[in-house]
Amino acid sequence: QVHLIESGGGLVQAGGSLRLSCAASGTALSDYSVGWFRQPSEKAREFVAAISASGGSTHHAASVEGRFTISKDSAKNLVFLQMNNLQPEDTAVYFCAARTSQFKGYFDYEYNYWGQGTQVTVSS
Repeated sequence: QVHLIESGGGLVQAGGSLRLSCAASGTALSDYSVGWFRQPSEKAREFVAAISASGGSTHHAASVEGRFTISKDSAKNLVFLQMNNLQPEDTAVYFCAARTSQFKGYFDYEYNYWGQGTQVTVSS
């Protein structure tokens, strides 16, 4: 059983930065591709970024390209989402998810395991 825990969320002013972490227990993340999704209040969940099982391939949504960076530290069994130049529209609950595939997934239904989420709030 894969258990994911997100951390690093919080309140930040516009233009600020946060780094989210996704920790896994029960398995090695090197065997899974991992994605970050977010869900603003009263809106649908949306794709943010994904990284392949090897960590060699990444993809970011157009809305965060150039500001957010997904990375993986397989030795520590962690996946990160570095978020720079945060804007109020980035306010959401952020989830990490893992899928039993070497390849990145871009849709939430492609993922098998989900964390509980961490709140990110950006003030203007």
